[in-house]
Amino acid sequence: MLTLLWRALWWQRRLPGGGHEPPATGRKSRTRSAAMATEQERALEVYDIIRTIRDPEKPNTLEELDVVTESCVEVHEIHEEEFLVIIRFTPTVPHCSLATLIGLCLRIKLQRCLPFKHKLEIYISEGMHSTEEDINKQINDKERVAAAMENPNLREIVEQCVLEPE
Repeated sequence: MLTLLWRALWWQRRLPGGGHEPPATGRKSRTRSAAMATEQERALEVYDIIRTIRDPEKPNTLEELDVVTESCVEVHEIHEEEFLVIIRFTPTVPHCSLATLIGLCLRIKLQRCLPFKHKLEIYISEGMHSTEEDINKQINDKERVAAAMENPNLREIVEQCVLEPE
């Protein structure tokens, strides 16, 4: 009872002086904690999906080559049960000719496998590729992605990369 009175008095004093918000209640902080836990859980789901993608040139996965790591995945709730998924991957060399293809593989596998409603943004980690801006535009442009997947040779390479290991 005393806590409620204190909050009411605090709110009344603060409101005319600049519209400060009342102190966070336990319920609000628990709700935000739950949202953060959900976001972390979703980020791990995303990472589990992308870590097994194979490199187009090597017999290794993107995880084994450190192209993707747990820390490269961010998930933010943007609406109830809809999430923004952000991937920042790191090509093995700054002039990697297959960076666009790797980004395409990430996008295709996530579009197929994510079990929740999402928006997807994929980027090369800042400063890690000589043409990162151009590649970022390509892999986040739906029309370019669709056109790339219409190419049978490119589609076959993507299919081999995203195929689940046995």
